[in-house]
Amino acid sequence: MIYVDTSVLVALIVNEPRSSAVGKWYAGARSELVSAVWCVTEFASALGIKQRTAQLDARQAQAAWERFGRLAAHDLRLLPLDPALFERAAMLTLESPNALRAGDALHLACAERCGARRIATLDDKQGRDARSMSITPVRF
Repeated sequence: MIYVDTSVLVALIVNEPRSSAVGKWYAGARSELVSAVWCVTEFASALGIKQRTAQLDARQAQAAWERFGRLAAHDLRLLPLDPALFERAAMLTLESPNALRAGDALHLACAERCGARRIATLDDKQGRDARSMSITPVRF
């Protein structure tokens, strides 16, 4: 099982500098891919930012949203969130030597809870904190 951070999901769907490497990894992935349902909100936020900064127009954003929906429905198991995960994420944020952001901490708490031994992320800080939790970042 590989836990997938939203940064990787965005790179899979929207053209970004590391999209090619992420796409190659995804094409060869044989493990089950999981993420927290939180990634749906984060993905929508990323599309909104890309529209506001003129990286995508409304048509492109809608097409990306639809591709994300297909990916989530067919290749990604979405994990539910409960209050204990938010508490764990708060502790990870407070304890992080890497200035871990709340959303990234929530992903790490979910990865820890589901027993993921690997995490696909493009966020270096999140990757460093994952290593300290014995969760190995995927190399792209």
